[in-house]
Formats: sequence, structure tokens, C-alpha cells
Amino acid sequence: MDELIERYRTVRARSEALCAPLEVEDYCIQAMENVSPPKWHLAHVSWFFEKFILVPYAKGYRMLCEEYAHLFNSYYETAGTFFPRPQRGVLSRPTVDEVYRYRRHVDAALLDLLANPPAQHAADIRQRLQLGLEHEIQHQELLLMDTRYNFSLNPLHPVYHRIELPPAAPVPAMGWQDFSAGIVEIGHSGDAFAYDNERPRHKTYVQDFRLATRLVSNAEYLAFIEDGGYARVDLWLSDAWRTLKEQNWQAPLYWFKQDRDWLHFDLSGAHTLRMNEPVSHLSYYEADAYARWACKRLPTEAEWEYAASTQTIAGNFLNNDLYIPQPAALSPTLSRQRERGQIHGTENPTIQQMFGDLWEWTQSAYLPYPGFKPLPGTLGEYNGKFMCDQMVLRGGCCVTAQDHMRASYRNFFRAADRWMFSGLRLAEDI
Repeated sequence: MDELIERYRTVRARSEALCAPLEVEDYCIQAMENVSPPKWHLAHVSWFFEKFILVPYAKGYRMLCEEYAHLFNSYYETAGTFFPRPQRGVLSRPTVDEVYRYRRHVDAALLDLLANPPAQHAADIRQRLQLGLEHEIQHQELLLMDTRYNFSLNPLHPVYHRIELPPAAPVPAMGWQDFSAGIVEIGHSGDAFAYDNERPRHKTYVQDFRLATRLVSNAEYLAFIEDGGYARVDLWLSDAWRTLKEQNWQAPLYWFKQDRDWLHFDLSGAHTLRMNEPVSHLSYYEADAYARWACKRLPTEAEWEYAASTQTIAGNFLNNDLYIPQPAALSPTLSRQRERGQIHGTENPTIQQMFGDLWEWTQSAYLPYPGFKPLPGTLGEYNGKFMCDQMVLRGGCCVTAQDHMRASYRNFFRAADRWMFSGLRLAEDI
């Protein structure tokens, strides 16, 4: 339990450190219904620990404010009522100071419980604590995604965090790695933490396929735009074409034109589009249309996990020093290896950027694995009830904590969503 207690302290401190660059006015903004104010994220994750650990297991625990259970419940129908998600930005109260006081209250009570947990409930407390920690890490990522969107609508182009990037380097040529057909196993097994939607581990069949060795770059996506990609109905799914027309999509989210130049808004403000970075903030619809234009396709989640399962989980993640990275331009190492004769053409290419940088769209719908069983009780609402009208993304991104990631991790969003850190990797049949 000592290790979990230390991780609890670390995770809780990181949430607050991520809010350090914010002004008090920034804590309350909700620019669209899919995002939440930073203040709400900080309070909701505290409610999670309170609701699922303190209330059932901490004898004599007293809530700081009983109304918080209504304000900060997200979507748990069996946990009581909840405030409408689209209206979270109208809540001027509790104040930011009161939310931080709520966090201190929950922390003190939880750490006291963990110091001497009731023996008959220790296993359940440990399991729920692990889930709560991973849940708060998810909200750290959401907090940064949402802040970027909230800031993006401000014509002043607010800066969350200034960064110094290395000089631009040429992107290595796109390589391809071949994978043979066969029965493969995907999903999580063992006793280590995983969400219920990653289980059970099971066998599935993949055909011969080929996977791109890196993510698609801004320059490559710009070529799609300049070739009329957003005006060609033949490249788009029916719902995608309707969405494109209704929302007037002409480029990825956060791209905008100034005279003839493309600019890009991110957590460091507005700047000229960096052509060598991987293209980000794409919807599934856009990723799919680009793949069709390139005469390729998106990988299935089974193909992606099969390719990633032997790789070390390392990459461009949220660092412990809280330097907020961007999706990074790929190192020219691969190009130098080719020049030295260490890699010839596409023979034995190295797949890069599988973890970190950007969540990668797959062509797989978010559905239960064979034999899937949600967690018992209210926690069964965590993942299972969203297994409809969503698509799977894999690999994590630049605002994901590295110790939060697994090859079996299944993220999911609706096909039209694009405010998250999402990109694409191409695949093709052999």
C-alpha cells in the first residue's frame, strides 16, 4: 500500500501543478459542451475518491458539502443525480479556492484511511484506489485538451506554456513494415492494472498487412488539402461529408490562414505551421478520408496492438518535470541509418511513434471483447455503457503520462471528435 500512497500523492500534486499556469479566470471556461472547466476536473476526480472509497469504507467520514455529489458526478446514473454537462461553465460557485479546499479535505481523509485500512475491505480499497489514480491521470490529459480548446476561441491566442523547439529537420521518408497473417492474442492479461474494456485477452485473426513506420506529417496532410481533399465527396463517408458541410471543415482543428500562410494554435500560442510535425487534431472522418486519398487505410486495433506488443513503451509523453510537449517531429535518425547503409529501402524498417505523440485512429469500432464483463455495481458504468457509436484510438499522446500507457490500452471517441490529440498512421493489405 505504501507504493500506492506515494503514487496518490504524486498524481494529485501533478493535477494541481498542471493548473499552475492558469489565471483564476481560466478555471471556469467551457467553450463547448464536450469540454469541461479546469475547476470541474479538479473537483470531479476528488468526488470520485470520495464516492467510491471514502463514503463506503471510511467510518465517520463527513462530506465537506453534500451538494458537491450532484455538481461533480459526471455520468454515473446509479450514483445519483448530476448537473448537466453542457452547463458546467455557468458554475461560478464553488469558487476555485473552495475546490482546492475540497481537494485538501478528500486528501486528508483518504490518506488517513490508507494508513490503517479495515482488513476486510483492504483489497477493494486498493483496487478502487488504483482505478481512481488512473482516472485522475485521464483527467489530467482532458484538462490540457480542454484548456487548449478553451483558449483557441480567444483572438488573443493565450499562451499556456512557452516552449523552445529544436530547428526543423526533414521528416524521414515513409517506410513500411510487413506483418504475416495468423492468429494473434490481444487484450490485457495478468494481475497488473488495466481497465475492464481491455479484458479478457483473446485470440483473433489478422491478414497479411503492412504498417507505416511513422505518423503522417503536417506537410503530407497539407498536400491532401491542396489536392482538394476537403472538396472531394468520393473520399468521405456519408456522415463525414454531412459533418464537413455542416461545420465547414477546411483543415484540421487549430489550423487557420493568415494571408496565404497556414498557422497553428497550440498550448504555446499561435505560430507558423511546422511542416515536419505529425498532423494532429483530426477526426476519424478526416483520418479515414486522408487514408483513402493516399490509397491506403487505417489499421485495425488488432493490427495496431499486434505491432506494438513487442515494443518498449517509450516516446513523447507528459514528462515528470511538467514540460508540456507538442507532437514532436520525428528524429532524422532513420534517415541517417539509411544513408549509412544500415537500413536499405523498406527492408527491416523500424516502426516509430507507436507510443506518445498522438492517439492513433484505428478503423475499429469500440465494442466489447468476447467475454467482456464490466466492473460490478456503479463502477460498471466507467467504460461499458459507451460501447456504441465510438471508434478506437491507440498509443497515447504527448499529454499522456507514460506510466499510464499499455499496448492493450483502448481509448475511444466519436468519429467527428477532434479536440483531442489525435493523428493517424497508415496501413495497407499485402
